[in-house]
Amino acid sequence: MAGKPSYGNPVPVSDLATGILEPVLRKRAGISIGLVQSWEEIVGPRLAGTSRPERIQWPRRMNEDDPFEPAALVVACQGVAALHLQHQADEIIGRVNAFLGFQAIGRIRIVQKPLTEAKRRTARSLRPLTPLEKTRLERVVSGVENEELRASLERLGASILGQRK
Repeated sequence: MAGKPSYGNPVPVSDLATGILEPVLRKRAGISIGLVQSWEEIVGPRLAGTSRPERIQWPRRMNEDDPFEPAALVVACQGVAALHLQHQADEIIGRVNAFLGFQAIGRIRIVQKPLTEAKRRTARSLRPLTPLEKTRLERVVSGVENEELRASLERLGASILGQRK
């Protein structure tokens, strides 16, 4: 049927966005979206929350015969994270190069600036437990002899049950 659009299976928006953003990031920042998405795996959750890769700066080559020189990875970070990033620079360079599959990065250039948090967890308010739920929870944890552990398990159970509608 010519002229009619063909509709297939739904595609996640992230896949569409990746297809659109990847060429732009490569051209403008010299960086792949895969590196940005895998940043937490590369540097760990502690540094990933306060830093992000901005771009890769490749050295200029005057002609094709010039030897290959590794690039600088520009990383934006907040306050104290710069010190941690600098301290772990060699390890991070190794991990980024392993991620990219070759010795692309030779150094890290740190730029301090405020970052907007992509994901901020907000505490959800818990609903109060019903008398039946309280009784069941107390019965489930009643076999635990250690009082502190029993109280902790009770709080955990209450928070889990309180999230359910």
